[in-house]
Amino acid sequence: MDSPGTSLPTLKPAYSPDDVVGRFLDVSARTEALCEPLEIEDYGLQAMPEVSPAKWHLAHTAWYFETFVLGVVDAGYQSRWPAFRALFNSYYNGVGAQYPRPQRGLLSRPTVAEVFAYRHEIRDRLAGQLARADCPAEIRARAELGLHHEQQHQELLLTDLKYCFSVNPLTPAYRPAPAAPPRGAVAAAWLAFPGGVTMIGHPGDGFCFDNEQPAHRVLLAPYRLAAAPVSNGEFLGFIEDGGYRRAELWLSDGWAEVQAGQWRQPLYWRQADGAWQHFTLHGMQPLDPEAPVAHLSYFEADAYARWAGARLPTEAEWEHAARERPVEGNFLDSGLLAPAPPRPGNAGGQFFGDVWEWTASSYAAYPGYRPFAGELGEYNGKFMCNQFVLRGGSCLSPGAHLRPSYRNFFYPRDRWQVAGLRLARDGDG
Repeated sequence: MDSPGTSLPTLKPAYSPDDVVGRFLDVSARTEALCEPLEIEDYGLQAMPEVSPAKWHLAHTAWYFETFVLGVVDAGYQSRWPAFRALFNSYYNGVGAQYPRPQRGLLSRPTVAEVFAYRHEIRDRLAGQLARADCPAEIRARAELGLHHEQQHQELLLTDLKYCFSVNPLTPAYRPAPAAPPRGAVAAAWLAFPGGVTMIGHPGDGFCFDNEQPAHRVLLAPYRLAAAPVSNGEFLGFIEDGGYRRAELWLSDGWAEVQAGQWRQPLYWRQADGAWQHFTLHGMQPLDPEAPVAHLSYFEADAYARWAGARLPTEAEWEHAARERPVEGNFLDSGLLAPAPPRPGNAGGQFFGDVWEWTASSYAAYPGYRPFAGELGEYNGKFMCNQFVLRGGSCLSPGAHLRPSYRNFFYPRDRWQVAGLRLARDGDG
């Protein structure tokens, strides 16, 4: 077990022993349920270096529990799959070598059946260890981190599959489209906030990732936020006004991406016979003008905000506005698997679900931040460079995984995640 350094925090459990076993088994089962619609040929797809095959996600999440939990708590454990230590290590240099990320789709072996067998053996053996009355608190805490890590991979599994399916001319559907949800009235256009000194970051009760702490004071000027994310119909106005052809709207790096990639619309939009469609996990579908726009890069979100005479909110503004609101919305649990139009009863503004929302904040450490001791210190801290923060969760995020202080982060050019935007303006008038 890693011994904590004098200045580094150690993991502390938020769940009771009974809870952590039940949640561990539930999360594992939910991951495997996401694979039920797949054919065997789907498990190895990797259509670009940034995405990973479904088989790799399944194996990597088991690898986490084997490496950081089971291998620590069970003194007699000896892996039957020593080669997996490098094959399914994502980026933990302290653990050892990693198989190159862009080549994960080349791994026809181990087979899908072997990966499921690996998962099940780790699951069963670790569940027994976690259920022991003398299971150390730090082991339960490592397992909790693993649960949230696997929930992150549940979302990534679906976003990666969506991209891989999208490059297929057959436009295959992951699942048939469900019935349309009920629609509500569009919320008031703007919500005003007086600003002032406020606390940002996780307060310390329950689970959080290390990058959400420590809670700290920030000073906010008065500001306004749009009550809902930007919709497809609103973003279409940007396209029709030549938004992708007007260099003055774009950051320099963003304009370079537009030119190099010949961007003319969001990632999955297509135009056929004068009508807009978009590729979804349900195959190609008509574009709903009232649903939030998705699959935007930071550059596209920033350019749209500039065109609209607004800006992106800072992550402190977003968290301050969302903090007192319930974490309710269109998440993975709803089964829609796509952003949905405004729901009934959201007149006070919707802040969670549907789309991750780009903020204007670079992904950086909070004042006083310290990573965890040992190899788990690599989880978040070493990525605090050249990325931007997103907030709120998406239609593919497990709902129980989210909270107002949750910080997601991606590179500004990334488009395959379910990311949109909310507008912000200065002042309270």
